[in-house]
Amino acid sequence: MDSYDNLPDSEIKPVGTISKKFVELGIKSFKKACLYVHNGKYGYNSNNDDKLIFFKENMGSCTMKHATIAGLAEELRIPLYKYVGVYKFTEEITTGAGEIVKKYKIPYIPMVHCYLVYKNYRFDLTEGNDNGKKTTIDVFIKSEKVIPFISRTDEYKLFKKILKEEILPRKEMAGIDERSLLKAREESIILLKRCIEK
Repeated sequence: MDSYDNLPDSEIKPVGTISKKFVELGIKSFKKACLYVHNGKYGYNSNNDDKLIFFKENMGSCTMKHATIAGLAEELRIPLYKYVGVYKFTEEITTGAGEIVKKYKIPYIPMVHCYLVYKNYRFDLTEGNDNGKKTTIDVFIKSEKVIPFISRTDEYKLFKKILKEEILPRKEMAGIDERSLLKAREESIILLKRCIEK
């Protein structure tokens, strides 16, 4: 991912729900807002439909951290967007993933991660957070631009679409069914949550 130095540094004007919240906190530039969200605790939120949940719970997962900033960019008319990508989850990324890979006899576990795009730059606001991963996710099988606060249902539908169209037809997935990949994904989410709680 790219350096935060490449983020736009526009002034925050209180033109919407999210921008008003940042102004209330005394944060007046877009770049400072990004750093504030990056430095916030990593954790799974109780309600992904609440646009202010990051502020209410003082934490966020990749879903909500990137939604908050993409939502702010939308309010300020900054051409910075949220992307959802599917990547190969393996032991190299999180200790314990290898056991799941062996259990289901698959080459890797397809998992979802979010990031931001501005011009030709990509930013991960969870980079360096205690997020259960040993490394940054840089390589994606497929990514798509989404609205900032995409629902869990729509994000899952997008994941399933990428699974069917991009992943299952690959040579390395020959003989592997969708159900096995979905069950491996469920166990991987539990694994990541456990890693965060340690």
